Amino acid sequence: MKLFRTLLAATAVATTTLLGASAAQAAQAAQAAAPGADFTGIAALSNCSASLVRYAESVDTDKALVLTNGHCYEGGFLQPGQVLVNKASTRSITLLNPDASRAGTVRADKILFGTMTKTDLIVYEVNETYASIKDRLNVTPLTLAKQAPDNGTGMAVVSGYWERIYTCSVQATIPELREGDWTWQNSIKYQQPGCETIGGTSGSPVVSTSSGEMIGINNTGNEDGERCTVNNPCEVDADGNVTVDQGAAYGEQTWWLYTCLTTDRAIDLNKSGCELPKPARHH
Repeated sequence: MKLFRTLLAATAVATTTLLGASAAQAAQAAQAAAPGADFTGIAALSNCSASLVRYAESVDTDKALVLTNGHCYEGGFLQPGQVLVNKASTRSITLLNPDASRAGTVRADKILFGTMTKTDLIVYEVNETYASIKDRLNVTPLTLAKQAPDNGTGMAVVSGYWERIYTCSVQATIPELREGDWTWQNSIKYQQPGCETIGGTSGSPVVSTSSGEMIGINNTGNEDGERCTVNNPCEVDADGNVTVDQGAAYGEQTWWLYTCLTTDRAIDLNKSGCELPKPARHH
């Protein structure tokens, strides 16, 4: 998972940044290489990337939502099978302007949903509305796509932590991705080169460069060519065959959120057809 080794990578990149271009110049260069993607709706956490998001049906008076990975949870990694629902949080989240400069901060109120099972996702509800954030910080959210991306879709991984944009395309949907004790389903594999993500890019939105919608959430990559270990996820096909692709990077599905939404845009894990995992029952 790309949270690992963030500090080592941060030290190396910080040195490069001090010696090289300013953050704004770096952002401009990144945008020049990434048509259809900028830092609109992008957020940074203390250890990960994130994004301010809305559903297609969201309205300005709704409390705003921020997405990151389940493994970016401020309480540490979630156990396999663990699901957080309506858990209090006061996490501070930094929002960026389209040019990657800092717009300001918002604060989480609670975690509506969080897990590292099947997908790798946390949905924070912040303590103000989309309208309030637009008025106060002039930041607008990304819209979550309602369906999984097709192979070949042009995409960008937009990291608020590094203020960096990676561009490539969707190579494939992997039936099962295993990393350490965790298993994710229908993971998005990136076509390389272009999206060689590093520590700190965890939680970055995967954005369609044609529609501008968020089509997934960046979460991991195979660093050392190991098989199914932490930082070295392995691919499992429909027949159970295991493949290792060193250097490959992956994101997880986010459209499943729509399958669990009520008419007032709340997450109901008991809704018929809901694709998100439910908390394990305790006997």
